[in-house]
Amino acid sequence: MSMIKNGLIRDVRLPYGLTNEEAVKQALKKEGLPLSEKAFVLRRSLDARRKELSEVFTVALSEQYKEYSYDFSSEVNNKKKVLVVGFGPAGMFAAYLLAKFGFCPTVIERGRAVEQRVKDVESFWKTGVLDPVSNVQFGEGGAGTFSDGKLTTRINDERCRFVLKTFHEFGADERILWQAKPHIGTDVLRNVVIGMREKIKSLGGEVLYETKLTDLTVENGTLKSVCLNSEQRYFDAVVLATGNGAKDTYELLLSKPLAVENKAFSVGFRAEFLQTDINRAVYGKSASDPRLPPADFQFFTHLPEGTVYTFCMCPGGYVVNSSSDEGCLVTNGMSYSDRDGVNANAAFLATVSAANPKEALEMRMSIEKAAYSRFNGSAPVTLVKNFLEGSVPSKFGKIQPTILPDAKFDDFSKIFPYKTLSMLKKGISEFGKKFHYDPNGVLTAPETRTSAPMRIVRGDDFQALGASGLYPCGEGAGYAGGIMSSAVDGLRIAEAIIGIENVKE
Repeated sequence: MSMIKNGLIRDVRLPYGLTNEEAVKQALKKEGLPLSEKAFVLRRSLDARRKELSEVFTVALSEQYKEYSYDFSSEVNNKKKVLVVGFGPAGMFAAYLLAKFGFCPTVIERGRAVEQRVKDVESFWKTGVLDPVSNVQFGEGGAGTFSDGKLTTRINDERCRFVLKTFHEFGADERILWQAKPHIGTDVLRNVVIGMREKIKSLGGEVLYETKLTDLTVENGTLKSVCLNSEQRYFDAVVLATGNGAKDTYELLLSKPLAVENKAFSVGFRAEFLQTDINRAVYGKSASDPRLPPADFQFFTHLPEGTVYTFCMCPGGYVVNSSSDEGCLVTNGMSYSDRDGVNANAAFLATVSAANPKEALEMRMSIEKAAYSRFNGSAPVTLVKNFLEGSVPSKFGKIQPTILPDAKFDDFSKIFPYKTLSMLKKGISEFGKKFHYDPNGVLTAPETRTSAPMRIVRGDDFQALGASGLYPCGEGAGYAGGIMSSAVDGLRIAEAIIGIENVKE
């Protein structure tokens, strides 16, 4: 029975370690097709659950498989003046597509260019002195620039392939085009960001740094003007792609006649274990195979109070101080492209909610302030066993924390609300039943910026309800969660502005 559908040969299980070319030949042979048929590997995923390692391939027949693409030669009304607020993945891909269609978008970024931003962030990790303008949250490339550069996503959107091919075009490894769990790595992603910026500029766009949206004027349901660093400017369309770390921007939006709705968000901590232990737990007897990539894991459990889950697992990675506000502490995970760090880390998160968006912001900020105040900015850490016992450790085991510049043992009940703390304890206990972790695993608090605490409601035309001409976009607007989904949302917004038909949420 043929496995071909929509030009794809799916579920081709083959021994581990074949080249893509060998896998294509095997897939064609199984389907009785000539080996001369043009085809390529669209996806390959490792299966370590069986006694023998194997990989499952999806092979695309080049003549039959149709990828999502754009006709850049088509005539469009590209005379609109478009402003893109924020140059993370959502703003970057919105600006890129607009520029490719002949628009000359103006992009503003409250932080600095990535070349200077890297220096600012590394200085912060070394000295602990925060630059509120340029940090892990604010600056060219967005918060994802200092992350694993993970491109996995739960969304099923044809535009994902366009995003992957664009990243590859600007320097990401070719493997992201077919890996089941693609990642770029913070070191490579920085160069990709530079490449996309320069392309946008070469097409007539401009990128303004240390430029902040300070106000906007809405009259009779229409966006009339914006203030950039307090200077009034006029645009036909404004893409709002600020990310979820800009508390002052949220406060500005809440003061305007926009439809903003509550949205559950997540808080928790980073958990670090030895990568070799994760490899053994996932790969078993094959863990020593040098061909295998550093293993990852994923976990979620539904509790009566809500969900506890892992997010943004970073094999061979580092926990990093991601603060952006004075007197507040935030953590995140980061990996380089080779993922060769001693530790692996993942966010352990509990879903929480508030009565309204303002209260959600206050809840998030209160946790960040509590964490900072414990040791004047040094990161609070504990061990898994002490966290479950409610005690404070006296020394580390074989796992050392990676966060810089320093960390100190603490009792997390001084940081998290009781209900959240209880959920996290129950969650990590359930995790232990399914995944035998080291009880000396290091927990670093807090992680609070994984998702937006509100959603700026938009209509079927992607414009904000109550402010036509304003296009809420990406993670900060409540429509994405991660690099890939943010980039895809940026493309959808750009399509709506360009006038491409059949754009869907």
